Order: sequence, then structure tokens, then C-alpha cells
Amino acid sequence: MTTIKIKFRPSTIDGKEGSLYYQVIHNRIVRQISTGYKLFPSEWASEKGQIARIKRKDNRRDYLLILQKRLRKGMQKWQRIITYLEQNGNEYHTADIVTLYKSAQNNDGFLNFAHRLTDSLKKAGCLRRAETYETTLNSFTRFYNHLEDIPLEDIDSELMLEYENYLKTKGLTPNSTSFYMRNLRAIYNQAVERNLTIQKYPFRHVYTGIEKTIKRAVPLKTIRQIKELNLSPYPLLDYARDLFLFSFYTRGMSFVDMAFLRKKDLHNGILTYRRRKTGQQLFIKWEKPMQAIIDKYDTQESPYLLPIIKTIGRNEWRQYKTAAHLVNQKLKHLGARLDINIGLTMYVARHAWASIAKSKNISTSIISEAMGHDSENTTRIYLASLDTSMVDKANNLIITAL
Repeated sequence: MTTIKIKFRPSTIDGKEGSLYYQVIHNRIVRQISTGYKLFPSEWASEKGQIARIKRKDNRRDYLLILQKRLRKGMQKWQRIITYLEQNGNEYHTADIVTLYKSAQNNDGFLNFAHRLTDSLKKAGCLRRAETYETTLNSFTRFYNHLEDIPLEDIDSELMLEYENYLKTKGLTPNSTSFYMRNLRAIYNQAVERNLTIQKYPFRHVYTGIEKTIKRAVPLKTIRQIKELNLSPYPLLDYARDLFLFSFYTRGMSFVDMAFLRKKDLHNGILTYRRRKTGQQLFIKWEKPMQAIIDKYDTQESPYLLPIIKTIGRNEWRQYKTAAHLVNQKLKHLGARLDINIGLTMYVARHAWASIAKSKNISTSIISEAMGHDSENTTRIYLASLDTSMVDKANNLIITAL
């Protein structure tokens, strides 16, 4: 049996405020935990264990009303901890209750913790993951819509189900909903690992899988049309088209990897880079169409291979994001010119390469190797032993067909 009460300890000095504390009793073991709040004796109703009836109409009234609310929330926090420990079924002690309460008090809420985690990722150079977390937190904050942060112990199954329903009402697909849930789960698990909250598995009833989707791809005929289009009067469209084709030529390289390619990554006819998304290192045989694009642009003063990041050492990640937005915007205009029935983006180049490779009877294992899909269980056994020359031959076959 556990009881929690709020007690008042008068000051030893007349006319001074006394202190409020929580009294925790479990199996006859008593602990006293300060609330951090103070009151005058006349403001506390000892027989009821609560703030006396508030009659004041000055600034003290506002303080008492806020304190009343905070004490109520504090008691609710104690009760949630006790409920959790009792439902867990294991033996627990007074010290366990107090430890969990102090741990919850020491962190300043889920959102603040998440933003601190995001900041630390940025400092560590993990910009892609930090950006993903920020996108997720922006969505979750719009849903939560409270002035105060949400306590970590309030992250539970019921709240996540409410958030999932909120996302569905916004028209998000199951995969988009899962994207947000997986990111929130990763953040939450970090808090658990740091002993800031108890693992309550709040995501067990929401969807966190990945459904198969129809990939955005265009046929080889469309890639040829994009390549042969005369865009010399429209330099920005021409620029976007070149980057699209470069991605296609390099087996669907993602825009972020293209942006940070360095000249030193090209050596002895082999382009070597590491995917930012997975960390997998890839090797691409350098082909003439790739060089033709490089030769069009003046990057003599830049360490980068492509003219995406133009001011070196200054907000390079922001430059990449701005360029990605511009290029995708121009590609959509380009797609409209050619009456392409899907929105043309850099994403399309990647999946077009895979789709066209498949139509050329290139095996799934080689396609997965070429695109760096090391997370596909069905192709993992091939990745360690596959001769990269087979991948280069597949890429050369596609480029030659243009």
C-alpha cells in the first residue's frame, strides 16, 4: 500500500513562509520530497491537505492559483508512477518511487529533450537525421498544441493513437504516418536509454511498418526526351535537367550525396562516395556523359564536383536544401513541358534507373548493389561477394541505350 500526501512545514521564523513537501509512505517506509514551493501558514488548510480557499484579489492570488494547479499535476505524476510500478507486477520499494519521480523532474519535457537531441546531432554532423527529427517534431507540436511541454511520462499508447488519428485526418498515407511514428519512437527510446523515463512501449499499438508503394519512375524513352530537349534559352531548367541526368547516370545517386561529392572522390576513373542515408560505400565507373555535365560548369575554385554548394564553408547544408528545392521546382516545370504524367523530381531519376535496369533484365541483386539498398534482406547475401564490374557493366548498358 502506497500513500502520497502534501504536507506543510512552518518556518522557524515568525512571519516567514513555510515549505510544502510530498510525504511518500510505502510498506511503512516514509520519505519526504520537497515540492520547491512555499506558503504562509494562513494559506494552507492542514486538515484537508491543500491550499486554503483563495479569497485574495492581488498578485498573491495568481501565485496561489498557479501553485494549486502545479500541485495537482504533481500528485497526478506520483499516481502515474505508482500505477506503473503496480501494473509491472514486480516488487518495488519507496526508493524506487522517489527515484522515478526525481528522474521525471530532472528532465524538462519530451519536446525540450527532443530539441536538445536534435541540436546535438547537428553538432555531431548528423544533419540529415537532425532534419528528419525536426520535421517530425514540427508535426507533433501542431498536434499537441499546448503552451507547456509534455512530460516524458505522459508519452503513452493512448497519446500515440490520438496522434496517429490526427495524421490520418490530415490525409497522410500509412507510410508517411509510420515515418513520423518511427522518428518519435527513436527519440523516446533515447530518453529511456538515458534513464529519463520508464519504457512503457507507447508505440506498440500504432503502425510503424512500411507498405509497398508504386515507385515513381519514367521509361527510357522519357529519359531520352529529357536529355535531348533544347534548354539553352533557360539556364535554370538546363541546370536542373543536368543534375537530374547526373543522378540517373550515377545509378540514381541521391541529391544530398551529389551535393557533397568532392573532386578527390573521383580517382583513376572511379567515383567513390559513401551514402549519407546508410553509410554504405559505393564505387561508380566514370562515364563520358558524367564528365560532359561536369565540363559545363565552372567549379575551378570549389572542392566540390558539382555546382550545388557555391559558397564554401558558409551554411553549406542550407545551400544544399535551397538547391534541392529549386531543382525539384524546375524539374516539375520541365515535366509539364513534356506532358509527363507524374511530378518530375530528383527522386524520379533514382527510381527510373531501377525500373529501366529491371526492364533490361538486370537482376534484382545487381540493382540493389548499384543503388546501395543494403537494407533489403533478399539481397544481402549477394552484397559481400558481388563483382562491382557487373554493376558498372549494367550502368554502361543503360547509358549506352540512351
